[in-house]
Amino acid sequence: MADPEVDPAMRSVPPLAAALALLLAAAGVLAVLGIGAAAAPAASQSLPVSGNVTGPSVVPIFDNVTYYLNATGGPAVVNGTLVGNLTYTVNLSGANTTGSSVTPTNGSITNLTGPVDLNVTIGGIPQRLTLSVDVTSTLLTNSTSRTFTVTITVVMPYTVRAVLVTGPYAGVLAFSVNVYLDGTAIGNVTVPALSANSTYNLTYRYATTGLSAGYHTFTLSLLNEHGLVTFGRGLTVLSVTFYVPAGPPNDTLWVVAGIVAFFGALFIFATRVAARRQGAARR
Repeated sequence: MADPEVDPAMRSVPPLAAALALLLAAAGVLAVLGIGAAAAPAASQSLPVSGNVTGPSVVPIFDNVTYYLNATGGPAVVNGTLVGNLTYTVNLSGANTTGSSVTPTNGSITNLTGPVDLNVTIGGIPQRLTLSVDVTSTLLTNSTSRTFTVTITVVMPYTVRAVLVTGPYAGVLAFSVNVYLDGTAIGNVTVPALSANSTYNLTYRYATTGLSAGYHTFTLSLLNEHGLVTFGRGLTVLSVTFYVPAGPPNDTLWVVAGIVAFFGALFIFATRVAARRQGAARR
């Protein structure tokens, strides 16, 4: 039986050296195939933490507001998949946070496609609050963090009040009253279901850091309710006009808050006086 053919180049190579060469060749093949390439995911893991906190920048005193945290990236997220821990810590700061708070104050992000709700309770002091959220992304010993902040301006709001009246024969399901300022939609008020021959006290609060000098008009509309509920005397649209004088040159937050508070109170008083005068005229 003939001896097996041997590569002439290998005849002069010692057995140990030949084995080492074969091992090195095998390692090269594995590297080409990507087997054991532990560093491959590093590019994905090195992505920075990204995200934001969204919500209203101007809010009225004594309000409850929801802000939304979105965050992803860092070592905990590989190719869009959460493989580690993505956690957050929340802090609410300001000159005087009495009556103001946020919940939750910490937690874990387990859903990369949906936001985390941060519920902020606003106290009764006009000021600027800062909502800070520290997000940390961790996988094994690798960790990176980023802070997202939102400035919340707390003001005394303009307040509109009205009384809704249902007819004597039928009630209404829950509905919304549309609110306009100078002809532009600015929000709505949700009213619960009302029974027949009943009344409901509606309140709408408009938060702003200041309106331009001059006359402005709030309008509340019930046109979508087809006469089943009115503002009294059969009115389906209620408009109130008020006047805002020019502000001082130094328009700081505290001055603006004082102006809004004063003219908000004046506006409410004026509408009540007007109502009395209309009643006297009818007499």
